[in-house]
Amino acid sequence: MTEEKYAELLNFEDSPRFSEKEKVALTYTSAIIWNASIADESLWEKLHHHFTEPELVELGSFVALTFGQQRWIKTLGIGHGEVLGDTSAGLRQETVEAGAWQDEPR
Repeated sequence: MTEEKYAELLNFEDSPRFSEKEKVALTYTSAIIWNASIADESLWEKLHHHFTEPELVELGSFVALTFGQQRWIKTLGIGHGEVLGDTSAGLRQETVEAGAWQDEPR
């Protein structure tokens, strides 16, 4: 994503930088995260025009999982970048002692 596109993300609906497919996906994302009532017949028609049923399930699952993870991290009081993937934070002591976490592919 370009910086220009990122800068217009909050106003994606009116931005010429986003395709119709991207706008529909972002509206779906907004419905999942902020306001389920916008998921009306019109939105579902647009979604089915651009995406298959499996793609909608995948997109919805990804949004829900990512949003849920972010909410959970916030409840733990962890700040951005404080716990990174190449650390042993959050692992069982036995795993850390065995060094197994270092051998796993990233």
